[in-house]
Order: sequence, then structure tokens, then C-alpha cells
Amino acid sequence: MKLAEALIERKAAKEKIARLRERLVENARVQEGDAPSEDPQTLLAQLDAAIRELRALTIRINATNITAPIVAGERATLMEAIAERDMLALKRAAIHDVANAGKINKERGYMITRSEIKFRPTIDVAALEKQVDALAKEYRELDTRIQTRNFEVEVVQETRDLIGL
Repeated sequence: MKLAEALIERKAAKEKIARLRERLVENARVQEGDAPSEDPQTLLAQLDAAIRELRALTIRINATNITAPIVAGERATLMEAIAERDMLALKRAAIHDVANAGKINKERGYMITRSEIKFRPTIDVAALEKQVDALAKEYRELDTRIQTRNFEVEVVQETRDLIGL
């Protein structure tokens, strides 16, 4: 199974667990004399099985990400690329927020207040906007490499040797 397929299965497993959880909550209590529409014990067993399946799949996905290179023949792994992509997104969002906070425009009322206090930016908004654009581009390019690799890499089948379980 390719990594992309495993990721799709993991998402489906999480959705199944969420649905089982909702059904359990709906059937956890009934009016005296009534019966639940579904047996909570059966649902709990299904939830337990679904969580075990998700755990096994998550371990295989993570083991694959740790061992698979982002580019064949290189040392950098998919896990490192994913961490880098996440940090790019975090940095882009933070710089975007700072740039927006420094913008002065009349529609937002930041130019002059009722008490005639003038505000001015303490940062170079244009430079930050360029940095945001560059980070967004870097993110997209790295994400494309990760997604491409997800369709090339086979998921690790046996993880016991990798993690010592």
C-alpha cells in the first residue's frame, strides 16, 4: 500500500471513530422504560476495535515517514520534510499577523483616534508581506514534494523491529 492510500485510510478511520463516539453519546442515556436505539456495549467494542486499527495504521505511517527519504538517495526523511513544512506554515502565519497588525488604513480607523493620537507602524509592512509570500511559496513547493513522495513510497509493513515493541 502506498503512503497516500494509508493517509486516506487514517482519515477514514478517524471519521469512523468520531461517528462511533457520537452514536455512543446519543445512546448513553435513555428515559426510564425506554431502550437505546443501539447497544452501547456493541458500540464500545466497535470503538475499541477502530482505535486499535487506527493505532496500528498510525504506527506504520509514522515509521514510514521516519525511514523514507524525501528524495531517493538523500538523508532527509519525509518526517523531517513534514516538520519543516509545519514550521514554514507557523512562521508564515505569525509574520502575516504581524504585517496585518502594522498596516494603517482609514477603514480600520488606525490613522487618527478621536483623541487625535496618531499611530504609525513600527515594522516594514511591505518587507514582511514579501516574506509571507516567499514562505508561502516555499511551503507550497515542499508540500508538493511531500505529496508526490506519498504516492511513491510503500508503507512499512512490520514496525516491531523499528520501534522495539
